[in-house]
Amino acid sequence: MDTAPDTAPTAPITPTTPWTIAVLGPGGVGGLLAALLSRAGHRVICLAGEDTARTLARDGIRVSSRQHGDFTARVEADTELREPVDLCLVTVKHTALGAALDRVPPRFARGLVLPLLNGVEHVAALRARYGAEQVVPAVIRVESTRTAAGVVEHGSPFTEIDVAGADEARLAPAAAVLNAAGVRTRTVADENAALWAKLAFLAPFALLTTRYGLSIGGIRDEHPEELAALVEETTAVSRACGGPGDAAQVLARYEAFPARSKSSMLRDAEAGRALELDAIGGAVLRAAARHGIDVPLATRLVAELADGTTAAPSV
Repeated sequence: MDTAPDTAPTAPITPTTPWTIAVLGPGGVGGLLAALLSRAGHRVICLAGEDTARTLARDGIRVSSRQHGDFTARVEADTELREPVDLCLVTVKHTALGAALDRVPPRFARGLVLPLLNGVEHVAALRARYGAEQVVPAVIRVESTRTAAGVVEHGSPFTEIDVAGADEARLAPAAAVLNAAGVRTRTVADENAALWAKLAFLAPFALLTTRYGLSIGGIRDEHPEELAALVEETTAVSRACGGPGDAAQVLARYEAFPARSKSSMLRDAEAGRALELDAIGGAVLRAAARHGIDVPLATRLVAELADGTTAAPSV
């Protein structure tokens, strides 16, 4: 999740014929998308561990959503992709990406490979495995949580994806499929700008909410100076990397965010799961170092979280 909705208009698109779609990592985000795509009439194959795959094949995916309603969708499930697909959504956590990719042999990823991960550095790794033409960077804006295998709670009143690439005609069919399933999807030309627009927003949200164990409302109320300072740091890095860099705009988006919203990193900390600290905070620090930008607050927060300093309860 972890970004506010984008208000730019999306033109109506007519969907194509049904596709075969693989979803690698049917958790909060992947499970929601798998269910929506299945409900829209597509053949969906979820790729996961044996226990999760067995549960999904037997029970489907049950979604509770204020935007899309409450419903159960039937899906296929397996531990490995065994046939070519039109689209492969990569929705695992960055911490599990390396091992998860073994479930998708390159010979079967013949359609688009659409990664919906936090951070910016995963695109190069995916292109090295599947090819530069196959892998299309994308970002998603949604708050969705897996509460059990095959059970998804979608809390945000939006589900939005930006698919990035200069060849809009090539990306339009995938955008059509997603739009028709209820996922507001647009194509954007500049992949670097799209990835950094999300990370410049996500990093302050993730680092501060996790460090202090607070929702965004708590951060706004109790740590406004740090929020403003961290946004200045991340937007400076974004500008240097060719992305957008309007700190005031990012802060305004935080102000519009529901006060109880939590970052996925904070939810992981609360559940005792591994944090995507390197993919989010580490990526900012490495980019800052490459461009000679001083980011003292980001550096401190990453170090503290790496040492286990967090107000989030341990499990």
